[in-house]
Amino acid sequence: MSRFLHLGVFFTGVGPNLLWTEPDFADHTHIDTFLHVARALERGLFDAFFLGEGLRVRENRGTVHALDVAGRPDAITQLAALAAQTTHIGLVATQNTTYNYPADLARRLASLDAVSGGRAGWNIVTTDNAWTGENFRHGGWLAHERRYERASAFVAAAKALWRGERVTADRDILRLDAVGAVPPSPQGRPVLFQAGDSPGGRDLAARHADVVFSANTSYEKAAAYAEDLRGRLRAIGRPVDAVRILPGASVVLGDTAAEAEEKARWIKREQTTGPRAIAYLEQFWGKDLSGYDPDGPLPDIDPAEGELDPSRGTLPIEFRTGKAARIAGWRELAAERNLSIRDLVIAVSPGHESFTGTPGQVADEWARYVRDGVVDGFNLLPQQLPGTVEDVVDRLVPELQARGVYRTEYTGTTLRDHLDLDPSSLSNH
Repeated sequence: MSRFLHLGVFFTGVGPNLLWTEPDFADHTHIDTFLHVARALERGLFDAFFLGEGLRVRENRGTVHALDVAGRPDAITQLAALAAQTTHIGLVATQNTTYNYPADLARRLASLDAVSGGRAGWNIVTTDNAWTGENFRHGGWLAHERRYERASAFVAAAKALWRGERVTADRDILRLDAVGAVPPSPQGRPVLFQAGDSPGGRDLAARHADVVFSANTSYEKAAAYAEDLRGRLRAIGRPVDAVRILPGASVVLGDTAAEAEEKARWIKREQTTGPRAIAYLEQFWGKDLSGYDPDGPLPDIDPAEGELDPSRGTLPIEFRTGKAARIAGWRELAAERNLSIRDLVIAVSPGHESFTGTPGQVADEWARYVRDGVVDGFNLLPQQLPGTVEDVVDRLVPELQARGVYRTEYTGTTLRDHLDLDPSSLSNH
């Protein structure tokens, strides 16, 4: 366990968490916004700035999803620009192992690590989305259950390339014959982050990751996740404190608990706009529901037959089966509580749990988490930009420092330094 709480910000750029339709919301594809946020994070002594990545605009039921951002710039390119304008903040690029090649990606990540002076990280992700594959002339070519097989081989190859070794692989899952081409940075190699929560994702994290970004935010789930991950680490001979655990966390602060709760309710409703609520149900009904009023009752038509094609939807894997039973349950819930479509989606759609209260209340809760060893910190999921980030930096960080669970200055210059990762782990990991 780390002595101090570690904090990052996950800047997704897409999805319903960000209130990007608000009039005072910063342009979240413009470099000035990224730079403003990164500098605020350095002021708040954060460990890292995580940048989401998408290799194609998202789809809903096989068509372009008009409610997400189109045309996000390349993550490594954006972070390289930030490297020149910042001094300490870690720069973590989300990069896909399904539709990249180890030699090319390892070189680009090592280049970011070099130009930033050892501040680069790689958030390792996989995908089975057919629309992403079509941009690479593959479609949904890799079966869902094989994503982590390729990812594990991919990451092992990248680490070998960073050591300057020749890597040869001739399998259907990974074909490669290359030698590393970029000298090591001051931290040796990029820090490896992994965000999968399935059994395959947890195995990948235990074998390769330095940091895991989990969805297990509540105390009980976080404790169970930590116990499970540490068991996997023991099983493969890695120290149980080799991996930092940073669940995603939304934060809503108020001058009083009541004010914070009211703001949290407003945020949830603003996140679930009428069009988003309709689009969410369309994934389950498998039909165009645009003619329905989001503030009216649930659709009075039966859903299309069959389950959602896992390569076409945007839902978590656990939501892709059992559609009929789920819809029946929703009808009962809506009737019992007189819920509209939008009300229902607010009640049932998945998401990271938020920490809501005064800065002191949230600081007390976070201090308990880290002192009990259930997390090493949190990855902030901002709802408003730059508002949420500035709120945490200016109001929550001082409360954490007062409780002795957060640094008062940077004591190193690399991302590995900030995360208090054992340098000796590079020799055998």
